[in-house]
Amino acid sequence: MMETKNVMIVGVGGQGSLLASKLLGVLLTDEGFDVKVSEVHGMSQRGGSVVTYVRFGDKVYSPIIAEGEADYIISFEKIEAARYAKCLKKDGKIIVNSQSIDPMPVIIGTATYPEGVLDELKGKGVFVDEFDALALAEQAGNVKSANIVLMGRLAKYFDIDYDKWIEAIKNTVKPQFVDINIKAFELGYNY
Repeated sequence: MMETKNVMIVGVGGQGSLLASKLLGVLLTDEGFDVKVSEVHGMSQRGGSVVTYVRFGDKVYSPIIAEGEADYIISFEKIEAARYAKCLKKDGKIIVNSQSIDPMPVIIGTATYPEGVLDELKGKGVFVDEFDALALAEQAGNVKSANIVLMGRLAKYFDIDYDKWIEAIKNTVKPQFVDINIKAFELGYNY
């Protein structure tokens, strides 16, 4: 019996977290797992926080991941990584895009962007795999593919064949974007 694994994808509205969770759901379903995907939208259209839960195993009963249960947190932005770090298991991993996106209070001038949030997590012994997914997405040919760059990085920690991920991309992404997304995935995977 396989223990249920939990992945949280956190970001800001419009960054492609829903496509990333769909890709993961397709991949894991194709691998024969019972998969539950649940999307929690904040003010996603206005750059608000967006969270997606992906749970998989032999039998998954609930789509929600509680505090201290996430094996992986994929974060599209640094503050989001810090905001959801409490959901991580003791030996869990955070994969984070080093990009900073100003939340509304910073934009309107009522707050400043908190510096050093990832260093703080590392200081507490949290495993943080931080890199510039946006730069790699630009290298792939489209800044909007940072989500797939992050999925490529996640694939390094999964015991699922590389070719199966590529197949899942082909089955998830619109045909005209397949090549760019495969390149983005490869850049994240080989980073």
